[in-house]
Amino acid sequence: MSALLPAELAALEQRFVLRERDVVIGDVRWRLEMPRSAEDLISEADFAQDERLPYWADLWPSAIVLAEEVASLEGAGRRAIEFGAGLGLPSLAAARAGYAVTVTDYYEDALLFARRNAVRNGTPDFTTRLLDWRALPDGLGRFDLVLAADVLYERHYSPLVARAVVGALAPAGMALIADPGRVALRACLEECAAFGASVRERRSVRHEDDVTKHTITLFEVRLG
Repeated sequence: MSALLPAELAALEQRFVLRERDVVIGDVRWRLEMPRSAEDLISEADFAQDERLPYWADLWPSAIVLAEEVASLEGAGRRAIEFGAGLGLPSLAAARAGYAVTVTDYYEDALLFARRNAVRNGTPDFTTRLLDWRALPDGLGRFDLVLAADVLYERHYSPLVARAVVGALAPAGMALIADPGRVALRACLEECAAFGASVRERRSVRHEDDVTKHTITLFEVRLG
């Protein structure tokens, strides 16, 4: 398989110790590659600079639940964006559902893994973009579907995420935020409302794996 990958994606095998995890979303089995351990990637220099930690390198339950929700939608060529995508499972599900997807993250390596997993799973191509919530670029665009899974683990993220999510919504668009009850969740939802969006709880899902049990809540955000 490595011979079929672009050089920058194949090079991840030399830079990381990889592991695989199978995830079933609907009737699709995804085989995802990721670093063996996120803890191995912690950089004191990165943390000292901006408290950056490699959360992207794990597959979080919220991403699985959000991907399950997205897989039931009909993209039909409409535009989608995922913020803080990490390994990009919701984005992969959106691409498979027919959306034209932009995958964003603060780490270049996260975007490379998302692309590698797309190639390995035969998923339609998508756009990747390095993105810092503190300095959102002009011209990011408006999207019919905006996705964020478990991105509210720091209090100061709440206004940043809200501004990004609401700012990226097309007039008739919908944002889906999946969260297990992180510290910044409620403040973020209040900030979304302050920016003029409506927020409602879409549903809660009990997610269990071999190690933990979580209740993941999906919130729907729309303009007006």
